[in-house]
Amino acid sequence: MTQAEAAETGQDGAGPRDTGSAQDAGAGSRWASLRRRADIRRVILSVSRPEPWKRGRLLAAPALLLGLLMLLHAEIPNRIGNLGSLVETVLPWFGLFIPVLLAGALWRRSASAVTALLLPVLVWLHLFGGMLGDRSHAGGDLVVAGHNVGADNPDPAGTARNLSASGADVLALEEVTPQAKPVYEKGLAKAYPYHAVRGTVGLWSKLPMADVRAVDTAMDYGPLAATKPADVKAAYVRALRATVTTRHGPLAVYVAHLGSARVNPRAGFWTDSRDRGARALGRAVAAEHNARVVLIGDLNGVTDDRAFDGLTSRLRSTQAAAGSGFGFTWPARFPVVRIDQILVRGVTPRSSWSLPATASDHLPVAAALSW
Repeated sequence: MTQAEAAETGQDGAGPRDTGSAQDAGAGSRWASLRRRADIRRVILSVSRPEPWKRGRLLAAPALLLGLLMLLHAEIPNRIGNLGSLVETVLPWFGLFIPVLLAGALWRRSASAVTALLLPVLVWLHLFGGMLGDRSHAGGDLVVAGHNVGADNPDPAGTARNLSASGADVLALEEVTPQAKPVYEKGLAKAYPYHAVRGTVGLWSKLPMADVRAVDTAMDYGPLAATKPADVKAAYVRALRATVTTRHGPLAVYVAHLGSARVNPRAGFWTDSRDRGARALGRAVAAEHNARVVLIGDLNGVTDDRAFDGLTSRLRSTQAAAGSGFGFTWPARFPVVRIDQILVRGVTPRSSWSLPATASDHLPVAAALSW
């Protein structure tokens, strides 16, 4: 058979092989298209099928409850063990539950739990997201500082040296015992020519002071309180008010150490004396005629606590306005809560920070203010 005949009859190998290759390529293309369609269908089914939404319902429920608890914390009543105030005291730490629940949701591959976690995440960021950054600014006309030096401070002289080196223009101290008072007076005398102590709180200043008086924070109350002699009443003084003369005009400075808060099985979150003091201090600030006010002290509570509404409605926190982070102050070795506060009115906080630890169980706090 000649090549021409082979070509005509199709018996040359090239013709049939070319036809087969084209058929194979077409079939392969069709199979690839079918595979892609099957893969897409599997993805759509994996997302739309009910199993991921049914899994992890036990995780979705606490995620929603966590979000609602943070969102509606102000609605939690205080009638039973001051539960509302307790929740508000530790409210930022509720955010720790979010990564725990997220890990469980991912382990269970639960779409419903992951979606439910959006609520607590958004609520926490709404409440505390602004505290994560640095809100401070350079400058300031006056630096104020405060420190609960601790009644059991084993080194008051060292604490006085550290505070003297802080550079603060006005320094407030709480828990100044009669035994430690002369130590602080001696240690701070060179840096602060003006000072006043009332009860267990004191104010040291580089600027002149006047109108120093004790402020009643209802530590001693009841029908017999008014009948006690002055020297007995003095033992209950835990707040003072003074006027500091600045080059911009007078500044009313309050120093306070409110009553303690305790957690115990019978009373729950016990804050009776603290809350009485907060109300009394709020009334004193409300009656203050000076437009510029600074309150420095260990309030034994956070500014989110409803017990301080009488103060926080009239004063603002320097830490919230111009601090970096949460500024926790207690306990000094591992601070978990900010109970040492600087609150102001009529002046602008430029920066707010914690000073290095002393021998006290509290960290000192400071703030730069401008007019």
